[in-house]
Amino acid sequence: MTRLENRRFLKMHGAGNAIVVLDLRGTELIVRAEEARAIAGHPRSGFDQLMVIHDPRKSGTDAYLRIYNTDGSESGACGNGTRCVAFAMLDDPAMARPAESGRLTLETKAGLVGVKREAQASFTVDMGRPRLKWDEIPLAEPFPDTRRIELQIGPIDAPVLHSPGAVNMGNPHAVFFIESDPDGYDLGRFGPMLENHPIFPERANISLAQVTGPETIKLRVWERGAGLTLACGTAACATLVAASRLRMIGRHATVSLPGGDLVIEWRADDHVLMTGPVALEWEGFLSPELFARVD
Repeated sequence: MTRLENRRFLKMHGAGNAIVVLDLRGTELIVRAEEARAIAGHPRSGFDQLMVIHDPRKSGTDAYLRIYNTDGSESGACGNGTRCVAFAMLDDPAMARPAESGRLTLETKAGLVGVKREAQASFTVDMGRPRLKWDEIPLAEPFPDTRRIELQIGPIDAPVLHSPGAVNMGNPHAVFFIESDPDGYDLGRFGPMLENHPIFPERANISLAQVTGPETIKLRVWERGAGLTLACGTAACATLVAASRLRMIGRHATVSLPGGDLVIEWRADDHVLMTGPVALEWEGFLSPELFARVD
């Protein structure tokens, strides 16, 4: 049995990134990995990320977030999911704790995240500073320059992919820059291999990025613990940072993912801002049948 039975949830998406928001404030409940997997396994409550709202831990914050991937592992950050949480905390009749300013400060495993409403269904998330040193990402061995690290797929003399940029935006990311359309690559085949490569002791999100203009990037993402996804906010942020470090682009871009566009800015104060949409699909309740095989 699980005490999550009959708990209300919101099924949402941020630029196509499938999100479930679950409010556990006022309880001591913590979602276990097997429970997260059970929730992910049902069509009504399936998700790329499960965003669980807990009572705040720190003074001056509005909530503490736990973030789960489909395999039950925890994630440090999810920008698309954070926008969905902000919508729920400001607008949902059952979850709302309205803030007159339309601003929230949320705490995650990766640190504090500020969210500001831009329009009814659009929010900007301050994703904080990128971590760029090899041991902050982390990588399994020292790389003095993480703009390009030694990693490739394919023959040594003609690799299909090589020399990704490495960035931590709350999660580890490896960004491969390519000249052709990312849709032409079988990311579903080699994504799992790269995610679990020994160079990434905490695994990594794997992105294929094509710089298509002075302020535009096309992106596809294999998400750590979730697989192919229509959108990944931290990957969009990591991609802009990685491209800017290589002087392939400036510090502002629209990043186009299969599920929609995100506007990313790497400010002069080193903070990365992400602006994008949210959408509410439906609300539901976690049925007891979901957890029938969960001890």
